[in-house]
Amino acid sequence: MDQKTPTSQPASNPANSPANNPQRQSGRWKLFAVIAVCAAPMIASYFTYYVIKPQSRNNYGALLDPRDYPVPELGSTTLDGKPATLDDYKGKWLMVQADGGDCLKACQDKLFEMRQLRLMQGKEMERVERVWLITDDQPLPTMVMREYDGTRLLRVKPALLKAWLPTEADTSAADHIYLIDPLGHLMMRFPKDADPNKVKKDLSKLLRASAIG
Repeated sequence: MDQKTPTSQPASNPANSPANNPQRQSGRWKLFAVIAVCAAPMIASYFTYYVIKPQSRNNYGALLDPRDYPVPELGSTTLDGKPATLDDYKGKWLMVQADGGDCLKACQDKLFEMRQLRLMQGKEMERVERVWLITDDQPLPTMVMREYDGTRLLRVKPALLKAWLPTEADTSAADHIYLIDPLGHLMMRFPKDADPNKVKKDLSKLLRASAIG
């Protein structure tokens, strides 16, 4: 009786396995390199402002540690009652003011300053948004809305806002302009009756130093 001779199987070569394929390994390293290059500016910006101590920098505004003031749910809506949040503007630098809907002189002064500060950034102005957090249900003056068209308008719950925004002694949140970075971190508060030229210098330095937003 004929016996079938077992067919020999070629020995596997570890060098030919996908894990040891030089082309595949090279492709993976290139992918990792691209990811690292894309992430580096964001990591560097975050490290600069939130890890390196600010004593050596000459800031006009007060730097805030975002870990102490994470942006909360503010129950915010657009003027027509649709849900909206500050997260909707992530990727931009946000100048933020808080005030009532009647918007008296101090409120209008801050709206004017935010508009001018944005314009003074020149070609960088598109990186900046203006946000007015409205702390009541009062109707907004038509002339104010027209004058400061382009300002993002959000109605918020005042108690939630008060629990979040830090203030200087003997002031309220309505006395300040705040700055939120493109990652959504509250990171600076400007003083009451702030000097616009000094605010401009702070904002310009941040835009120059940051590769995000």
